[in-house]
Amino acid sequence: MAQVLEFKLPDLGEGLTEGEIVRWLVAVGDVVAVDQPVVEVETAKAMVEVPCPYGGVVTARFGEEGTELPVGAPLLTVAVGASQGPTEADGAAPEPAAAPSPAPVAAPEPVAPTAAGATAGPGEASGNVLVGYGTGAPAARRRRVRPDGWARPSRAAAHSGPAGPVNGTAGAPPQGPVPVVSPLVRRLAREHEVDLRGLTGSGPDGLILRCDVERVIRESAAIAASTTASASAVSAAVPVAVPAPEPVVTASPAPAPVSVAGAVHAGATRVPLRGVRGAVADKLARSRREIPDATCWVDADATELMAARAAMNAAGGAKISLLALLARICTAALARHPELNATVDMAAREVVRLPAVHLGFAAQTDRGLVVPVVRDAQLRSAESLSAEIARLTEAGRAGRLTPADLTGGTFTLNNYGVFGVDGSTPIINHPEAAMLGVGRIVPKPWVHRGELAVRQVVQLSLTFDHRVCDGGTAGGFLRHVADCVEQPAVLLRTL
Repeated sequence: MAQVLEFKLPDLGEGLTEGEIVRWLVAVGDVVAVDQPVVEVETAKAMVEVPCPYGGVVTARFGEEGTELPVGAPLLTVAVGASQGPTEADGAAPEPAAAPSPAPVAAPEPVAPTAAGATAGPGEASGNVLVGYGTGAPAARRRRVRPDGWARPSRAAAHSGPAGPVNGTAGAPPQGPVPVVSPLVRRLAREHEVDLRGLTGSGPDGLILRCDVERVIRESAAIAASTTASASAVSAAVPVAVPAPEPVVTASPAPAPVSVAGAVHAGATRVPLRGVRGAVADKLARSRREIPDATCWVDADATELMAARAAMNAAGGAKISLLALLARICTAALARHPELNATVDMAAREVVRLPAVHLGFAAQTDRGLVVPVVRDAQLRSAESLSAEIARLTEAGRAGRLTPADLTGGTFTLNNYGVFGVDGSTPIINHPEAAMLGVGRIVPKPWVHRGELAVRQVVQLSLTFDHRVCDGGTAGGFLRHVADCVEQPAVLLRTL
């Protein structure tokens, strides 16, 4: 006899208390193996695949895609030891389609309560509909259609018969699957109420890309703005007879204050601050509230550093990135000025100097700015740093960074020069004590050995927590970084 076990959203570590369901990887009726990923969940740190510790048949799922669940909430139930019926993989032919009749009822998913406290039927909690595929079609041949038009066909959908009634409404044919390239595109469309079924994608084979959805959003905003402007113009053109007001003896109450944040603007778009974007917003706001930061900067001649990198890469082997050389310079400077590899414990009123350098570096991805962390950077060579930075950058762009990859940093390196800017005053990545910013490296006139020459010049900026050190320490750190950039041979003293 099968035993039904409930799998709950596990503790994802690093103090995370909730996660948003991005994509279900299994459907009700599917057979799962032990440790098979069943759902993609986006946390405040990263997007992760959650494996199920049980093996058996999925009997129910809790929550639709886009739903936020707290840690410990049920995800799905699995019937362990349940016998699996014949499948097409075993050689059984699909059941033939018969005369139209009501489609059989599939195993219902858990029903979410409505806002009024009533219970919604299957598929009604988020506007989903169940699509049948003919008389006698098993539950596994159903598919769930989302309001935004995206549909995930089941494994046997390709062999199903003609469509039957949809939610009891005869003659409503099921919508076909929409070719969307990623769950993030579907999510963007859902947030802005864009119907993907009427959209033609610009990607290969009609794939709908993010730029396609953003184009529709911009067009809709422009139409709404023009409609509002036309209505205002018509109202202004029509004269309205206003009777003369009678004198009022009693005093009028003072008008209630109007919230600027709550004001309605034509064409305004509201983007929820949640997930990675919300976590970044919370951390930056906390940094501004708690850290008394200051910034110093200096221009440096990076011509010799660029030449040294070219010589390293010309010697063969793995390529060394410029960011890896800057990271190696940072670890050398932190060894001389450990005050900046620290954090502040205000409860104990102590500055905590940290023994290891866990170096974070800012990386721009489709999901926003992330700061992966290179562990024990002070023990790594330039080649090792280059390989680890490349691995973390690729994982960030693919959305595979784990919470452990994004937390625990002690110092951050921010290469904003990739955006074509010279300088910046970055916000410290709380609870760290400093951040080094690197601008673009461009040819500029420079006095070199007493003569004016064109050199490769870079601007370096250091934002630091003034509680951990004074300007002399910060200036000494930045000057050592600049010396290593101008004369990479200085690093030989620390090798």
